[in-house]
Amino acid sequence: MQPNDQMMEWVGRIAGTLTTVAFLPQVVRVVRTRHTRDLSLVTFVLFCVGVALWLWYGLWLGSRPIVVANGATLVLALIILVCKLRFG
Repeated sequence: MQPNDQMMEWVGRIAGTLTTVAFLPQVVRVVRTRHTRDLSLVTFVLFCVGVALWLWYGLWLGSRPIVVANGATLVLALIILVCKLRFG
């Protein structure tokens, strides 16, 4: 791995961490309040499909930052989606 490749690997890790952690407050709020009326079902279905495809892409490339970030984000988004389906 070239030095520039290592730097880009870290950029990917940081980006993945930030975009994944951004979902935590929403997940905590939805789980605590069970209030999902204001969340769009279509948005979360499309988002989950998109993140699953990113996960698949990362697996195909063998890119650990893509796999880890999108795997974690998919779990968080699916929690919100399941709550949306259960609580409306």
